[in-house]
Amino acid sequence: MEVVQVLCMNGGIGETIVIDSVPFRPERPEFFVPVCKPVPRYLTFHLGPNFGPFRSIPAIPANSGQFRPRCEFRPQKVISMTKPIAEEAIANLYCNTLPRSIAIADLGCSSGPNTLLVVSELIKEVDKLRQKLGHDSPEYQVYLNDLPGNDFNTIFKSLPSFQKEMSYQLGPGAGPCLFSGTPGSFYGRLFPSNCLHFVHSSYSLHWLSQVPEGLDDNKGNIYMASPSPPCVFKAYYEQFQRDFSIFLKCRAEELVAGGRMVLTLLGRRSEDPSSKECCYIYELLAMALNDMVSEGLIEEDKVNSFNIPNYTPSPSELKFEVLKGGDFSIERLEVFEVNWNIYDGEFNPSNGFSNDGYGVAKYVRAVVEPLLVTHFGDAIIDEIFHRYGKIIDDRISKEKTQFTNLTISVTKKG
Repeated sequence: MEVVQVLCMNGGIGETIVIDSVPFRPERPEFFVPVCKPVPRYLTFHLGPNFGPFRSIPAIPANSGQFRPRCEFRPQKVISMTKPIAEEAIANLYCNTLPRSIAIADLGCSSGPNTLLVVSELIKEVDKLRQKLGHDSPEYQVYLNDLPGNDFNTIFKSLPSFQKEMSYQLGPGAGPCLFSGTPGSFYGRLFPSNCLHFVHSSYSLHWLSQVPEGLDDNKGNIYMASPSPPCVFKAYYEQFQRDFSIFLKCRAEELVAGGRMVLTLLGRRSEDPSSKECCYIYELLAMALNDMVSEGLIEEDKVNSFNIPNYTPSPSELKFEVLKGGDFSIERLEVFEVNWNIYDGEFNPSNGFSNDGYGVAKYVRAVVEPLLVTHFGDAIIDEIFHRYGKIIDDRISKEKTQFTNLTISVTKKG
């Protein structure tokens, strides 16, 4: 079963919210252009072009004209932590090639507040360098990619205000910035040969194109776990190898020689694929499901036949796949952690979101609910995540829990 076939927008009507399409500038309030509209019970963003309308977050009321969704916080934090790597990569690209135009692709772009964040930082970095070198500005061609179900219309409506803001920040002399939407899966060709200079993707590539085959013996688990038999780990790893090799081959055909690519995905430091750093979050979800089996609320066969289509590689596994393909050289491979607690002590949440465990459960719910609804139905979803939040809250109070992230920067050979 291909995952893209089962993911869809959550239903129901919720509260009116405000989404800020461009960064808010207090000194330039005319560039804050909110979009107010009734939205579904969950806002829908994308984890990647193979997963349809999938990054859903609980809708919350607007607050002083600025929308700061709880589940959006971690990806934005990850983007800020990887910003120096992306800026270094595009700076080297520009200084080494001095192109008259630069084509940038953001794969798994979503349609949320962070959609244009990376692109804006990359353009500003190039503009800073060209001014320092005394060169004319290149033109910028930006390709925003996600599945056809992505809300590209919302992105396009935000572009006039975004481009006006970029013109203000860059000043006179900056080249035009042209945008195109490119619907389709990144596990296949998306662009003509040798047309891209820079590819970026964040929090998409740990999702597999499908649930691996051969997981019949993974009973009682919904992902790789310490009790899983060796064949389960083998099936997950081989699916990751197939998917990632296709991804690299397609991007190698689309990038120019010397083109750069910066990818960020969930991973693990350990070589053990059953380590807690990558499996624990889903082991706790399996506990909630198995508790409901013991109470007769879910059929045991239903749990035994459900598996998450996700693989979090180790640095050595990621490096091996890149080198095996032979099309790219590795410039940097970094590993860093982000706490499960989304706010990570940075500010005190309000509106009832102060409970860390239930907050983390909401984040995971945003990611896996469409898969759970398709497999189990929607009648028990609230109960699953109530139990799940309680379990997570207990664990967070007793131990340090973190997500491990991998960022790799590569250059196309040639």
